[in-house]
Amino acid sequence: MNRATINQVSMVSTGSVSIHPEHVSATRKPMYWWLFTSRRWTQPLPINVYVIEHRDGLVLFDTGQDRASVTDPGYFPGGITGVMYGRLARFDIGPEQTLTAQLAAIGYDIGDVHTAVISHLHQDHIGGLRELTGAQIVTSQREWETLAEPQPELRGLLTSHIDLPGLRWRHITPEPLADPALAPFTTGHDLFDDGSMVLLPTPGHTPGSLSMLVRSPGRTPLLMVGDLTYDSALLERGQVPGVGEKRKLADTTQMINELRLRNPGLAVLAAHDPGAASGLAAAVQTHL
Repeated sequence: MNRATINQVSMVSTGSVSIHPEHVSATRKPMYWWLFTSRRWTQPLPINVYVIEHRDGLVLFDTGQDRASVTDPGYFPGGITGVMYGRLARFDIGPEQTLTAQLAAIGYDIGDVHTAVISHLHQDHIGGLRELTGAQIVTSQREWETLAEPQPELRGLLTSHIDLPGLRWRHITPEPLADPALAPFTTGHDLFDDGSMVLLPTPGHTPGSLSMLVRSPGRTPLLMVGDLTYDSALLERGQVPGVGEKRKLADTTQMINELRLRNPGLAVLAAHDPGAASGLAAAVQTHL
């Protein structure tokens, strides 16, 4: 990575979501207990999509929530599964908050998207897929395999909104990377083979979750982590969210915090962190 390949990094939000506080930070309560009994909801949180202008094309990290989820009564499954989705999150998405409209608001055309990296396949990260028929869609092979495991809808996977006709999927498997700056990570996937955008395996929230490290000479490095955390300050303190496999979440969180120590100033950008916008703004203005 000898010269700048990243021209600009921006963020858009496809609406907002409210979740339970036990979702944000794990408690001793079992998930299904708090999911169906908690009466508390967070303030609306953003549904962030990160937009990276690379010299080889426009890249998205995640694609947000589909507005159809609030306008189409048949978007979610019925029965008890549908009740579970209603208890998990409350969305507010206006007509101007589709992925296409949000990209246009910052000067991009949806047709300009070269690649969309999906951190994991939950509904609020795949919502823009149907708008991205011209892009390459990247996720981990391990994450894709979860679609074939039993009861995907009960695990937050709406296959009918993921495996859409006309999409160009690319399923990556982390391979060894000889880059000491990535330690303690030893495997990953270099998206453009130039070191500027490296996908790192960060399981825990889901088995195949990915994060993406974005680097440009002289600029603060950025780490986009999906739902590994809902608040970068919580992650720094080692607190994990309430959805996922806690042991793996804790192990991955520890690795991210070690990566932070080796990369001073590293900005951690989560999908629903209200502080991500200001964190990104500060990071892109900082010269190292």
